[in-house]
Parts: sequence; structure tokens; C-alpha cells
Amino acid sequence: MSAAPTVSRRSALLVWGVALAAYVAAVFHRSSLGVTGVDAADRFHINASALATFSVAQLAVYAAMQIPVGMLLDRFGSRRLLVVGGVLMVAGQLCFALATDVRLAVVARILVGLGDAMTFISVLRIVTFWFPGRTNPLVVQLTGTLGQLGAILGAVPLVALLHHAGWTPAFLVAAALGATAVLLVLVAVRDTPHRETAPGSPRPATVRPVLAAAWAHPGTRLGLWTHFVTQFSGTVFALLWGYPFLVQGQGLTPTAAASLLTVMTVAGLLVGPLLAHLCGRHPLRRSVLVFTVVATTAAAWTVVLAWPGPAPRWLLVVLVLVLAVNGPASMIGFDYARTFNPASRMGSASGIVNVGGFVASIILVLAVGVVLDLATPSGRGTPDLAAFRWAFAVQYALWALGAVQVLRYRNAARRRLAADAASTEPVTLPGAAGGAVAVNRASGGA
Repeated sequence: MSAAPTVSRRSALLVWGVALAAYVAAVFHRSSLGVTGVDAADRFHINASALATFSVAQLAVYAAMQIPVGMLLDRFGSRRLLVVGGVLMVAGQLCFALATDVRLAVVARILVGLGDAMTFISVLRIVTFWFPGRTNPLVVQLTGTLGQLGAILGAVPLVALLHHAGWTPAFLVAAALGATAVLLVLVAVRDTPHRETAPGSPRPATVRPVLAAAWAHPGTRLGLWTHFVTQFSGTVFALLWGYPFLVQGQGLTPTAAASLLTVMTVAGLLVGPLLAHLCGRHPLRRSVLVFTVVATTAAAWTVVLAWPGPAPRWLLVVLVLVLAVNGPASMIGFDYARTFNPASRMGSASGIVNVGGFVASIILVLAVGVVLDLATPSGRGTPDLAAFRWAFAVQYALWALGAVQVLRYRNAARRRLAADAASTEPVTLPGAAGGAVAVNRASGGA
């Protein structure tokens, strides 16, 4: 579905710009724990495993809500979900600002995860209605890319405010920024250019077969495992454990560590369009990109973890630049969902794919916290570099599992294409410059 030709470009850009601001605020809320983890451990007097529960709670709610939010979106529209999601995140940041008890802090992160789950998919729906089909892919890519500006706001500025004003004022300011975004959505955002009535909510009897069909297609599971294997390393580094690793393990100052996280975000902004271009120009080589990203990420971590003593600054810069590719690479999973599923089950397939990377991230967040506690010498208040080395080594098991599954379902998807082909029927995959590439189904599209 796309906007009518009579829609004013200025109106479309205004609505999208405000919705994008809401997504930027959501990314800011999501990443705010990543640079405050050390301070959070001190504030709540908790160890690494307990600190991990903050991110796990946030990520678990986000992952669990993907398919339910899609159903709510069909029923109530983007504007309402953006408002509700924004209010939930503001409430979460207010709780986090005032919390001195671990249980209340966990509730705060759950509220942030719940509101965050409602935001990105709502903005994508606005793009669908307000922009014509030929510009829709570009605006979707820009939405995902520019939204990461929120992570920049959640790095150096938040750290500076935290150390200058203290915990409570810093998170009260974060809540105020979120409230401003909610007010802007209320004033400027509309679901559609022509105020169509939102379609009714799908009935469970019709939802289950669609979900089952999406899951049954190996192309969907290829997308899920692609998202799984490419996303977790960069996400966990930015969301929680990168900052403690850089400060406690590598001996950097808080400002230097936050600056490296900012470099990672900026690099992700630049590499996203490049990966999108490569996928569009070479749609039959998307799995090659996936394996390249995974191999490069594992190699960068190997050098850093094997380095005798703290790694030199240039090597840490290389690490964050490599990790910056992880997020954009995980979007290839959604591209698989789009090209292997009909439009009627696109939302279900995308929801399934989106679960993959966040499940992997939850596993890694927990594993790093547990290993840090086990490997930290008795009597030492904070983990040392050796403990971080053991903790981040857990990633190799996840990379191995994900790579095997990507290879498995790539082959299965190719066999499915060949079986569905009746052998000569062409399938259209996205091509360069917004065009299309028609290929024989038997040749595979993975």
C-alpha cells in the first residue's frame, strides 16, 4: 500500500520526520544503559550477572512483543502505538531515574523494552502509507540508519550529563526528551494521508495459519538465522558490555569509551546504505555478505582478545568499526523475509526474523555476565581483562551455531525454490537502482 500521488511532499516529510524523531528517542532510551552500566552496578550494588538482567529484561520484552505489536498496529494504527510506546519509555526512564531498588530498575527496563518494541515497526507503516512505492525502500533504509543517531545521544552527552549532574538528573532529562517526542507525535503525525480507517484486528483463527506458513518456509528461517548470527556481537557491545569492557578491561577513561561507542554508531550510519546497495545489486550473493561479516567480526575479536595486555587504541577503533557493520548486516534477514514470502504474510515473517538477533543477544548478555562473575578473582571488585577475555569468548559458540544454520537453510531455501519452480517460472528479486532481477527459481535466491 502506498500514498496517493496527490500527497504533498512537504506533508509526507513532516510526518515522517516527526515519526523518525520518535524512533531516534526510542534508540536513545534503548542504548542509555550501555554507557551507564558501570554506574548502575555501583548505584544498585550488584554484580555482573545481576546487571545483565537489566538488558535481558529489556531485550526479552522487545523480542516477545514483535508479533503481538504487528497485530496491534493493524488494529490501532501507527500514531496510537507511537504515543503509547513513547509514554511507556518515558515511564521507564522516570522509574530508572528514581530507582534505588534492583526490582524497580528491572521493571523500568521492561517498560523501555515494551515501548521500544512498538516504535520501529510503527514508523515503517507510516513510510508505507506516506511515500510512493519507488521511494519506499530508500526511506525505510534512511529510517533505520538515521534512527541510530539516538545511540550517539545516548553515548558521550549522556555520560557527560551523568558525571556532571548525577544519576537522577541525567535520567530525568532522558525522560523529558522522550516526553517531547511524544508531544510532537500527537501534534504532527497521522496514520495515512487521507485518514483512512485502520483495518480491523486479524482474528486468531486467521493469524495462526499465516504464522505457520511463514515459519514453514526455509527462506524465513534463513532470515531468522541471518539476523541471529550477524546482530548479537555489535548489539551486546553497544547495549551493555562494550562500555565496561573498554573501561574496566582495557583501562580507557569513560569519555574515551563513550567516544568509541559513538564512532561505532557513526560508522554504522555510513555502512548501512552501502550494504543495502550491495544486496540490491547482487541479490544472489546475500549469504556471501553474511558469511563475510561474521568471519570479519570473529577475526577482529580474535586479535583483540589474543593481544598481550590491553589492546592499542588503533586496534579498538578497528574493532568498533567492524562491529558497526553487524547491525546493517542483520537487515539482510528482513530482505530474505521479503523475497521469500508473499505480501500477505510479510509482517509475520519479519516478526519471526526479528526474534533471531535478540534471542542471540539475550543469550550473550547473560553468558557474559555469568562468566565475568566466575572468572573475576575473589576479592576483586571489578572484572579484569582476563575475565573479559573468557566472557567474550562465548561468542564463538554462537557464531558457529549461526553459521551452520545459515548454510543449512540457505541450501534448504534453494531446494524449495527448485521444487516450487515447476523449473522455469522466474522469480523477481530486487535489483540495482530500484530495478529488478528475474532469475530462474531453481538457481536459488540466497
